[in-house]
Amino acid sequence: MKAYRFVAYQEPPRFEDVAVPEPGPGQVLVKIGGAGVCHSDLHVLEWPAEQNPLRPPFTLGHENAGWVERVGPGVEAFRHGDPVAVYGSWGCGACRTCRQGMENYCERQAEIPAMGGGLGLDGGMAEYMLVPSSRLLVPLRSLDPRDAAPLTDAGLTPYHAVKRSLGLLGPGATAAVVGVGGLGQMGVQILRALTAARIIAVDKDEEKLRLAKEMGADGVVRAGEGAAEEIRQATRGRGVEVVVDFVGADATLALAAKIARPQGHVTLVGLAGGTFPFGFFALPYECSLASTYWGSITELMEVIALAEQGRIDLHVERFPLDRAPDAYQRLRAGTVRGRAVIVPHG
Repeated sequence: MKAYRFVAYQEPPRFEDVAVPEPGPGQVLVKIGGAGVCHSDLHVLEWPAEQNPLRPPFTLGHENAGWVERVGPGVEAFRHGDPVAVYGSWGCGACRTCRQGMENYCERQAEIPAMGGGLGLDGGMAEYMLVPSSRLLVPLRSLDPRDAAPLTDAGLTPYHAVKRSLGLLGPGATAAVVGVGGLGQMGVQILRALTAARIIAVDKDEEKLRLAKEMGADGVVRAGEGAAEEIRQATRGRGVEVVVDFVGADATLALAAKIARPQGHVTLVGLAGGTFPFGFFALPYECSLASTYWGSITELMEVIALAEQGRIDLHVERFPLDRAPDAYQRLRAGTVRGRAVIVPHG
């Protein structure tokens, strides 16, 4: 079968012919319906070898959904044709956090040479994908796998980032979403679905701000000089309870520190590589600064439930497998509206 693969550090991916894998005990072969094109892939492809935690070659695609093709011995929960989403962060499956469904925070991650399918092991930008354990599959009901694939990361990652701060987001609270690209747009929708908070979207792109407004943002602010003062005025000088930064640059982290209120949360999701100098007066008193990574498999079930209820919606643009390079080029140029998804089977 044809697969789109990361073959060498700082080199463009390329198509290769690989064998269709045969599932072993406990494993499941998934016929890929959709594989999301994620901005973090660009970082993986561009990092030099000494900074890259992943070892090529492997097939790209870590946001995946499809249909069960074959199951290995011992798999009883799934059968041929079942529509499934693939949980993307693969831990050891045996440590405390993995047993709680939080394989994204596996205690043995340093011992595992890969983060998951499409992140060190073969992912979904091929006709079929081998999933090492049926525990990593979540059933789909009404959702088309071609549209559901990005929920496994672009949905799950902002969901987890928002959920950690739900206690601060009651009526009268304000949340700021910094960067309203694919993940930020989903962050706005999740905040609208889960909280009564007022939502302020921040971005430098007017079109993205317009889309954020359509998706439920109460207000929008153009990033740049004056953005912090505009947000503080909108909150009567108090600042916002929660900032979720989907960019992660020096400038966005600095903005978050200026607009957060005492005892608030600043949550870093974006991978732009920015840093923040921390000191006693760097943040308002008792304001926490944290990074998050993906989410738990239970949270993925919750994200899928929200999508099946129509409370969140990913705008998906489909690309056939042979146009995967075009999809990455569009992603790099910032011209994808919503989420690009590779559909190997049309």
